[in-house]
Amino acid sequence: MSKGTVSLDQLVDWLARFRDLVTKQQAYLTELDSAIGDADHGSNMTRGMTAVMEKIGAAQSAGTPATAVDELFKSVGMTLVTSVGGASGPLYGTFFLRMGMTAGPVTTLDGAALSAALRAGLGGVVARGRAESGDKTMFDAMAPALDALDASLAADGDCAAAASAAFVAAEAGRDATEPLTARKGRASYLGERSAGHIDPGATSTALLFEALTGAIPQAPS
Repeated sequence: MSKGTVSLDQLVDWLARFRDLVTKQQAYLTELDSAIGDADHGSNMTRGMTAVMEKIGAAQSAGTPATAVDELFKSVGMTLVTSVGGASGPLYGTFFLRMGMTAGPVTTLDGAALSAALRAGLGGVVARGRAESGDKTMFDAMAPALDALDASLAADGDCAAAASAAFVAAEAGRDATEPLTARKGRASYLGERSAGHIDPGATSTALLFEALTGAIPQAPS
């Protein structure tokens, strides 16, 4: 049984799981950012995703939940942009805004639509941060994750398997940032001293795909 689509409820679950993961890993994200950044990535991501889920919860309680993917991600993106300082708010906010714009007023995403939305999100990150492969940023985890997702979808169209493949690739991309010298963001000010540290943005990106894997569980064989 193939899971060929992702529902709106699963996307909300994705966001909730991401909130839980960044909250759990807040101290670690801050530790990473203390070495090469402003020591606020953990607190910023926790604050932002907490605000996202509070807004979603308030809308559900009021009987006015998002009824389409574009509406959901527009709300998420705007909440992150307005509630999170530093670079992470604008970058993740733009990521979700672009996802919503590309997905459109739908209630489910098939594999192709999920990929297109995620690719648009990555495009937004690039437009906002001007990052490329090897710059030691979230791009280094996200780009290989999406390549793996696409390869998996091309093989069998199973969104759950594709999400798992994306997570594995995101972790590898995260770990590959350790020896790199940062060329973008606050870490770039350190020059060669930024080498030897895992990038915090790449780390939270890996958590994003870990959350997606949890929200799209494998179907029983």
